[in-house]
Amino acid sequence: MKGIILAGGSGTRLHPITFATSKQLIPIYDKPMIYYPLSVLMLAGIREILIISTPASVPAFRTLLGDGAHLGLDLTYAEQREPAGIAEAFLIGEDHIRGGPCALILGDNLFHGVNFYATLARSRAELDGCVLFGYPVTDPHRYGVAELDAGGKLVSITEKPADPRSDCAITGLYLYDDRVAGIARELRPSPRGELEITDVNRAYLDEGRAALVELGRGFTWLDAGTQESLLEAGQYVQILERRQGVRIACIEEIALRMGFIGAQECAELGARMGNSAYGRYVIDVARSLG
Repeated sequence: MKGIILAGGSGTRLHPITFATSKQLIPIYDKPMIYYPLSVLMLAGIREILIISTPASVPAFRTLLGDGAHLGLDLTYAEQREPAGIAEAFLIGEDHIRGGPCALILGDNLFHGVNFYATLARSRAELDGCVLFGYPVTDPHRYGVAELDAGGKLVSITEKPADPRSDCAITGLYLYDDRVAGIARELRPSPRGELEITDVNRAYLDEGRAALVELGRGFTWLDAGTQESLLEAGQYVQILERRQGVRIACIEEIALRMGFIGAQECAELGARMGNSAYGRYVIDVARSLG
């Protein structure tokens, strides 16, 4: 399975912060926002990852992450010149994902919870069409909303409904089979000229090949696309890291635990940042797991 991180857009909800930088380069507490979606794909065992961003921001992501070899990854980059909907990512990344399944994650989404690694592994193994991830929210009218029947089967998806049939929002993490680019290519743009991810998901649902995994109690999903949610995400990470002594979305630690790199390589990555608390943490992790 290959991965795509969609880190484009103009970040208008965060202006003026995003006038000079990509939203996904803004820190959530102690690390750039893009570390959080990247860590999810790594936990899913995905090593070939395409990062899609604006022409102005791609060079900054290259500077931050390079080709990914230091993490045991293969990172490539592509440009999205104008925001044209989430599903456009499959057209931009068609050559990248050709011939196999893929995972798409939005660059401003934070996922954290118990046994998330096992949830991702199981979802990959059971993929037959598409797998979506749902999370209960208090304001479902802002999201794509999933309706489940009494047996927990996905029966409908409604985009930003005025009268939601459930409180289950569809998050910004999606798994698809090898047909997704072809499905996206057949979509009609919305009145705003965008290719909607909900239309892709409905195409799979109409075939009876869309499943939803509910991320409930003990799990956190945050969309850090506004000033309020960005602050909330930073506070969440700060509190957990201080109380538990572990760092959420530490990509060097995940690379080591997933077997992508060795302890010595991990320690060297930490040494490059040794004057920071983050760098010292990476060194300590390498020593404890080496």
